[in-house]
Amino acid sequence: MFPFIRRYLWGDFMNSQFMLFSQPSKKEQEGVIYDVLIVGGGPAGLTAGLYASRLGLKTILITQTVGGLAATAHVIENYPGFIEISGPELTNKMYEQAVKWGTNVHISESVVDIKNAHAEIKDIISDRQTYKAKTVIIATGADHKKLDVPGEKEFEGRGVSYCATCDGAFFKNKVVAIVGGSNTAATDGLFLTQLVKKLYIIHRRDKMRAEPVLAKRLLSQKNVEPIWNTVVKEIKGGTSVKKLILENIKDKSIKELDVDGVFIAIGIVPNNELAKKIDIELDSSGYIKTNKRQETNIPGIYACGDVTGGIGQITIAVGEGTIAALSAYQYIKGGAYGTY
Repeated sequence: MFPFIRRYLWGDFMNSQFMLFSQPSKKEQEGVIYDVLIVGGGPAGLTAGLYASRLGLKTILITQTVGGLAATAHVIENYPGFIEISGPELTNKMYEQAVKWGTNVHISESVVDIKNAHAEIKDIISDRQTYKAKTVIIATGADHKKLDVPGEKEFEGRGVSYCATCDGAFFKNKVVAIVGGSNTAATDGLFLTQLVKKLYIIHRRDKMRAEPVLAKRLLSQKNVEPIWNTVVKEIKGGTSVKKLILENIKDKSIKELDVDGVFIAIGIVPNNELAKKIDIELDSSGYIKTNKRQETNIPGIYACGDVTGGIGQITIAVGEGTIAALSAYQYIKGGAYGTY
């Protein structure tokens, strides 16, 4: 069996290391009405949990894993208060803080539907049981965008990866490519340069659109070679990835590139399946529409973080999580909180 198998799963790690609470049984949940039920355990959801709990609201957070996309970041240098911190470290601190203040966190559980969404008490159905809550905060985040080219799906886990920090160690002293030109591509690329023999940067433009300081740092590495104005047309191999078929978008020329693996960092798509089920309004790109109070079109249901679109930054996600919790408090208590 090819050894490239995802071994570092943040959710599993959290399950084994940080279960600081006792999850109530289905019988114990009967009759319990939460003030706030949060769907999603990334920075937005964890911040909403922290604020809701500190406001004295009975709060539960349901998530498959803790940390969201932020937990896959090798290094974060633009989060206030930390000169440099890894994604797992930062999101773990958020998790511990939310739990400390009383947020009841259920990991490895998914919310699949919400019944009576317009009612005063909503029925939230997970893959384990049904909960009742006065308000719901949707912080389901986003997932990695796919190239949608032949070979991508077939070789996922066998040379195709969307997480450099998760899988980079499997490519030590090998030749790999990273597709994309964003901040994510730059930070993932910098991480990979410490491990791999050679790193190709494949980008459809003639320069990276990442922050100049990140792009300059990456492109200055001796083992980095950019391939501009180029897209991946196909991923080929045997038991694992062996080569990429590339097309120059200007002259339409085709060439093959021998690689041991490819990391795809071309953006994200919102996890909006739950929102669609209950007819929450979405924009043309599938992101949840909210106002400045993070309210959706359904009273008592809020959304925050990457699932609402905009600029994908952790600082923005925690800000929106804060607003969502304060808005839920105001909705429940019937009064104002602050001047936002």
